[in-house]
Amino acid sequence: MYIPAAFAETDPERLAALIGDYNFGLLVTAGAQGLFATHLPFVVDPAGPLERLHAHMAKANPHWRDVGEGLDALAIFQGPHAYVSAAWYANRRVPTWNYTAVHVYGRLRILQRPQEVLDVLARTVAHQEAHRPVPWRIEDQPEGYIRGMANGVVALELEVARVEGKAKLSQNVPRADQEGALAGLLREGDALSLATAAAMRRACGLDANTGKDEPQ
Repeated sequence: MYIPAAFAETDPERLAALIGDYNFGLLVTAGAQGLFATHLPFVVDPAGPLERLHAHMAKANPHWRDVGEGLDALAIFQGPHAYVSAAWYANRRVPTWNYTAVHVYGRLRILQRPQEVLDVLARTVAHQEAHRPVPWRIEDQPEGYIRGMANGVVALELEVARVEGKAKLSQNVPRADQEGALAGLLREGDALSLATAAAMRRACGLDANTGKDEPQ
């Protein structure tokens, strides 16, 4: 991924957090079937968040058949992103797009043991259910139901070789333009714009009140 120095995100905790928060990633490989991409929920390995990623896909999906004994792969995670209008800048500029992303490169393999498959499924569900007062748990379901569910999927492990992170959040423009872009995103008000605004605050060191309308 092209990453100018101003936009490089190298903090392991932030990289792992973005993967965790935006874990519905895109798995890309170039195998016997040519380029193949599948959208999948990923979970990080709690023993090493940036050492291994786990995912699962339907057994009916032919993508996994390319893996064999191992296959180089790329997992792409898209964080907050939003259009930035040139009208929001204090200076004459052009529109742009602010965004965050993480690319994870590594070696993909199939997890063969039934317990490994169940573990990936259980951790994936637990991650998605964590915010609920009463989470739905795989472990609470009848054994036959669980086994049937596991038999319909293939679990995968991506052993991480390198991680690239990018946070293009107006770090390279004057403060007045940063403040204008932030205010514009806040006015947009949709979830992606607000999440991008929050990321901008951190990346640009903007005050918590920057961009908010002054009281009348």
